[in-house]
Amino acid sequence: MSYVDGFVLPLPKGKIDAYREIAELAGRVWREHGALQYRECVIDEHDDPMAKSFPSGISAKDGETVVFAWIEYESREHRDEVNAKAMEDPRIAGIDPKSMPFEFERMLHGGFNVLVEA
Repeated sequence: MSYVDGFVLPLPKGKIDAYREIAELAGRVWREHGALQYRECVIDEHDDPMAKSFPSGISAKDGETVVFAWIEYESREHRDEVNAKAMEDPRIAGIDPKSMPFEFERMLHGGFNVLVEA
């Protein structure tokens, strides 16, 4: 089974274009270094009375939207190899987290073993 890094982050709505530029660059870098998939998504619908919404769960503020993202790898070992190469890539290594168009410290992240592939 594959392995996935997952991310959820609040993003000011006025900074979607700036974020897209960084995400497109990161997607190219991770794919070049071997990631199987790279996806960055902006929330569209979140009104389900049976579940807590992403904006509520991440304490999104007025004027913020939510990004849900994932990167797929062959395995955790493959993830570790790809991430090491991507983080050393000068296109990524040169990015200061403080320059991100969102509050980096509010981002949620986790590495996941895939339970079901369909």
